[in-house]
Amino acid sequence: MNGNLLNAALEAAARGWHVFPLRPGTKRPALHGQAACTRSGVCADAHRKWEQRATTDPDRIRATWSTGPFNVGIATGPSGLLVVDLDTLKAEDLKGTPDGATSFSALCERAREAAPDTYRVRTARGGEHLYFTQPPGVRLNSTKGRLAKKIDTRGWGGYIVAAGSTTPTGAYEPLCGPETASLPSWLQGILRPAPKHSQAPSVAVAGQSRRYADVALTSEARNVAGAQVGEREAALFKAARALGRFVAWGDLPRHVVEQALQEGGEAAGLSASECRSTLRSALNWSIAHNQRRRATA
Repeated sequence: MNGNLLNAALEAAARGWHVFPLRPGTKRPALHGQAACTRSGVCADAHRKWEQRATTDPDRIRATWSTGPFNVGIATGPSGLLVVDLDTLKAEDLKGTPDGATSFSALCERAREAAPDTYRVRTARGGEHLYFTQPPGVRLNSTKGRLAKKIDTRGWGGYIVAAGSTTPTGAYEPLCGPETASLPSWLQGILRPAPKHSQAPSVAVAGQSRRYADVALTSEARNVAGAQVGEREAALFKAARALGRFVAWGDLPRHVVEQALQEGGEAAGLSASECRSTLRSALNWSIAHNQRRRATA
């Protein structure tokens, strides 16, 4: 299995896709999170997450996969990819909810476009990943539900599990040849964020706020990870409320905050589901109540 996974990583890298290790049999990064970062080695200057550490270097890939049967993650942004994730239905979904493939077919019909012919991978649960290259000069971030229910996209700030990886649910398998098409213009039009015209702060103010947000993220994640029994959920809730304003102002992506605080909460001893529930409600409240930028110092 280790040889197969190494080959999968090398094949992806040969196509210019930046790969990094996922924990064996899972979809979670095998690299340390921000809360556990020791600020040493590659992180001596600052914490480097999986998106920054993903690589196409065959020697680094061989060295990493020689230490264990890691699944293969592809950092979609650095790889120049936009991957459309067509999800399957879950038991808790309402009756009559269309799955991702059905919703995507409906999107194509409304756009009067044929379904794009591109490299596709079947996911472990039976969904599909449609791979596209991002157009030159365009930087598309990951989205959740923007195209339709059960359809997410993975661009900058996101990653996907590469073909050849396996989980207890099943394997990720290629469904067609290796050709990856350019993202259709009609999809790009839906996914490109609308320009913001209102009361944007100066470049200097925005830069200062982003630096402040990065420091706050590191501090809050550490506070959560070090919380004592009886204080853990309250610490997580307070951190999410505090950081939600930076999400609302565009200084921090929501998924970055969620990942850092999720890791911190689990490190403190909370379950994954407890972390997700607390984060969702606290961030939603904070984002809704912090639409206007205020002074951060």
